[in-house]
Amino acid sequence: MMPSNARVLLTGATGGIGQAVADGLLAAGASLLLTGRSPARLSALARELRRRRGLSSARVEWCVADLSQPPTWTQAHGLVPVAADWGVNVVVHAAGVPAFGRLEDQSAEQVAASLQTNLLAPLLLTRALLPHLRTRTQAQVIFVGSALGRIGLPGFSVYSAAKFGLRGAAEALRRELRDSPVQVQYLGPRSTRTAFNDPAVAAYNAATGTASDPPQRVADALLALLQDEAAERHIGWPERLAVRLNGLVPTWLDPVFDRHRRSLPSPSGREAVSPPNPSLCKE
Repeated sequence: MMPSNARVLLTGATGGIGQAVADGLLAAGASLLLTGRSPARLSALARELRRRRGLSSARVEWCVADLSQPPTWTQAHGLVPVAADWGVNVVVHAAGVPAFGRLEDQSAEQVAASLQTNLLAPLLLTRALLPHLRTRTQAQVIFVGSALGRIGLPGFSVYSAAKFGLRGAAEALRRELRDSPVQVQYLGPRSTRTAFNDPAVAAYNAATGTASDPPQRVADALLALLQDEAAERHIGWPERLAVRLNGLVPTWLDPVFDRHRRSLPSPSGREAVSPPNPSLCKE
């Protein structure tokens, strides 16, 4: 799709990648409906984007939606009817939350929050918008995933669970909607230099020699994906090679990631396990 024809709903707009994507899409001629959790941050971002590009408010609008909340968020926040009324024809799922560390050191609440925001929310939002998107002459849904949606690394079991699921959903939905005007795409960045990665991840990346990109590189790749309409693209080398090898012979790469395993923080100890309930357990 030509950017000048794109009316983009951008989730996670105030994040590091989201801000770079917003600026890149606007510069190319797209119109944006920004969404995120903070009204103050959304309003400030919209004003800055308009000022920087000399645009009217019609090209940059915003709507608050907390995608970390349970499934009722779509209607509770009014995002879906607002986006449909605005005429959205491109949905960019850039919202996400981090999840790094050994599985045994992450609480059940952290696991649930990661799956909710990184996987369940984009699926439910897409589902809610599909009736509208089907009425467009052309529409695109772009899932911003991760190389970790194709390659499982020590320390990222929870995050990979969400991103593997997101990539699988994008693939299945792409095939499901082949006879419709809706195209489904997946973008897999590698590690990106934003506040999304805390000092523990930065230390892990340094110890393992993991390369990272500025958010602008992700924004450029997403703009190219919008225009060339490719089904899937990953960013970085050797990540693109690793993605292919991992898909063909995943166990070959197991020893390669021993250094990553050794670079994880030591286990802090499992959560205490409650004693069994005698009324539920029988010998």
